[in-house]
Amino acid sequence: MKIHTNLTPERRKSMVDLGAWNDKIITDYWDEVVAAVGEKAAVITYRMADGSREEISYYDMDKKVTRIAAGLAGLGVEKGDIVSCQLSNWWQMTALHLACVRIGAALNPLMPIFREHELEFMLGMAESKVLVVPQSFRHFNHSAMAHDLKHSLPKLEHVLVIGSQGEDSFDKVLLKHAWEEEIDTDALFEARRISGDDVVQILYTSGTTGKPKGVMHTSNTLFSHIRPFAERLALGGEDTVFMPSPLAHQLGFLYGLMLPVYLKATAVLQDTWKPDEAVNIIKAEQPSLMLGSTPFLADIAEQAITHGPDLQSLKLFLCAGAPIPSPLVEKAAKHLPTRILSAWGMTENGAVTTTLPQDAPERAVHTDGVPLPYVELKVSDIEGNTLSVDQEGPLYMRGASLFVGYFKQPELYGVDDEGWFPTGDLARLDEQGYVRITGRSKDVVIRGGENIPIVDIENTLYQHPKIQTLALVGKPDERLGERLCAYVTLKEDADTLSLDDVCAFLSERKVTRQYQPEYLIVVDELPRTPSGKIQKFKLREQAKETP
Repeated sequence: MKIHTNLTPERRKSMVDLGAWNDKIITDYWDEVVAAVGEKAAVITYRMADGSREEISYYDMDKKVTRIAAGLAGLGVEKGDIVSCQLSNWWQMTALHLACVRIGAALNPLMPIFREHELEFMLGMAESKVLVVPQSFRHFNHSAMAHDLKHSLPKLEHVLVIGSQGEDSFDKVLLKHAWEEEIDTDALFEARRISGDDVVQILYTSGTTGKPKGVMHTSNTLFSHIRPFAERLALGGEDTVFMPSPLAHQLGFLYGLMLPVYLKATAVLQDTWKPDEAVNIIKAEQPSLMLGSTPFLADIAEQAITHGPDLQSLKLFLCAGAPIPSPLVEKAAKHLPTRILSAWGMTENGAVTTTLPQDAPERAVHTDGVPLPYVELKVSDIEGNTLSVDQEGPLYMRGASLFVGYFKQPELYGVDDEGWFPTGDLARLDEQGYVRITGRSKDVVIRGGENIPIVDIENTLYQHPKIQTLALVGKPDERLGERLCAYVTLKEDADTLSLDDVCAFLSERKVTRQYQPEYLIVVDELPRTPSGKIQKFKLREQAKETP
């Protein structure tokens, strides 16, 4: 299958001429690190459910990747096909991505929080041939859900389950079968080799349309970000990266999966966020870099009050997803040697901006950083005219790390003839080029760094027999950035409605818990414009005052 993108010859030429795209793919970097430091730990996985620690060297991982790649080909995965996985932070995610690249397939990571409501749409759109899931994770039976979904997804030929003892076992099908003895892997990999412009990753993101969109990235778009990011932060093979953020999220994928390979470094993965266990992991593994959204920083700063000596290896913490409260920086600085950097980005382009390691700490509080090399920002008015310094307006981005389209939805790309992409955010730029995100023009709430698809959830809630009208908005939260607040009016024959009622209704429709409201406010009417549109900005202001 050929995956069609919005990449143009003109954009490719300009990025190659700029030196931003070098056409190297992750397996090129992988081969280099295996040859250079094959015995070094590639991935160390900590599973919170059983307290286990598993370490795999680059050399041993390489053998697994070869076998998995040959096995996927043996199962019928062709060049240009899509392999989906709903995994937490386990080494199998890294291995699957490398294996897919070896045989010219694209990996589609899916967040472990997704349930039938989200997955049926995503897997159906992707036409995934293979889905890899855990037997269970966080007390949820992913295996049963995946097999149930298979009945309604005719393109889904194989469900492979990590931890299963049956015929669907990931280990039994892909790892205990010596596929490389049946298939000439050298010939297979050579025949299936992809270019730097082939799609290697499809990640679903939520936007104003309500339904998820499949963001497509290539090796060129991803590594044109990874390389300058590593250079700006002065990272190298001696660094160890601690990643508790989900690998199925762009932040986790870029910096917990790809960055360590590029650096020839070790990735330390925690599969479920538990701050007290994170302290033990940091003490044991001595990572120098940690990345995550504000809640991770808040929890580590709190742990540092009593466990500061155990966290001294952390030299850098890159925080993205929400503004960093000043007291949080002060708390962390008091007990840690960690330099806190703020960043802003999207699934569509990775981190676009970061503060600089040499910046004063206040920069991370009051700005979201300056653009990385090979990317540009501009703030415009509604007519598209570039605004002057410190004026607020819609934020546009262009550059090397920009994605190459939405899967099967080329009309939604939105990039103009000059390469500018509308981010959906409102921002202002200062004289030094530092950006401050001031709001969002798109209808999305960000909870703990995760976008909540507002329109989709609203459409689902409109089916509730007691709800007449509703609007979902974000309520500011110091730890998670925002929590979801539902304003509803009731039908005439409805007397009461509780938050538990609303959440039970959504759970029955298999909507993930993280997408469900945490506040419910029943009102007589919603504020509207003269034309009848709900004025969500007024509700956002009201939500700030809600106890």
